[in-house]
Amino acid sequence: MPNLPDVVLWSIPAFVLLTVVEMVSCRLHPDEDAAGYEAKDAATSIGMGLGSLAFDFLWKIPIVALYTALYELTPLRVPVLWWTVPLMLLAQDFFYYWSHRGHHVIRILWACHVVHHSSRKFNFTTALRQPWTSLTVWPFYVPLIAAGVHPAALAFCSSANLVYQFWIHTERIDKMPRWFEFVFNTPSHHRVHHASQGGYLDRNFGGILIVWDRLFGSFVAETVRPVYGLTKNIDTYNPLKVATHEYVSIAKDLKAARDWRERAGRVFRGPGWGPAPAAAPVSTAGTPAESTSA
Repeated sequence: MPNLPDVVLWSIPAFVLLTVVEMVSCRLHPDEDAAGYEAKDAATSIGMGLGSLAFDFLWKIPIVALYTALYELTPLRVPVLWWTVPLMLLAQDFFYYWSHRGHHVIRILWACHVVHHSSRKFNFTTALRQPWTSLTVWPFYVPLIAAGVHPAALAFCSSANLVYQFWIHTERIDKMPRWFEFVFNTPSHHRVHHASQGGYLDRNFGGILIVWDRLFGSFVAETVRPVYGLTKNIDTYNPLKVATHEYVSIAKDLKAARDWRERAGRVFRGPGWGPAPAAAPVSTAGTPAESTSA
């Protein structure tokens, strides 16, 4: 297995430089309608990013062990060659799309990913606001390992995908050329993804390519300025609360649930799911009975 570069590590200087350039640009050429920067928010995002590095290192231990065991069991092998690496990047991006989509529509997965959407700003530091519980992503890439992709090659492709997505977290770039906007994920597409308006919710899940969203019906173009954040914002800069607040909400909902069906729904259905309200009692005349409460 050839040694593949750690693209995230090599990209850190570029991350820092681009962030400084964006900050200076926002200061010299402010846009009154843009979300811009806020010191506490940026500090929280950077803190979440640093924390994710430590926690990701811990989660990689069982994930790498599992992937390695599966790789040894499969008879298939994908060599790392100049022409197979682009194909592996394409395949990883495809499965990233489904992982990302799943982390928006299944609440226990959303509890991990919600961290990345918790800022009401949209800038390069938002890209660093990463979860501390990313153990939930590994099942989506099992097909690649089973197909003979080496775990190290998958790690390289995932890192390249993550690095690409850094530059799309900005309001300083309006639109790219039309052909680029059609094929690739761009700041315009990703601003939609981070928006909290109803028409923009759960859209544009692509990593490097936006074609998956076009193919699977989740694409929406940016037409009005997005409002960033969550539908119910958490109003905290405490990294621990940012990392765990949705898990706490799930625990509270489970405690208050009336039966096991509701408990399952609170965990595995969508983030906004709730049981249907109990039907009003019906009088013998066929109309709803009057309430006796004050």
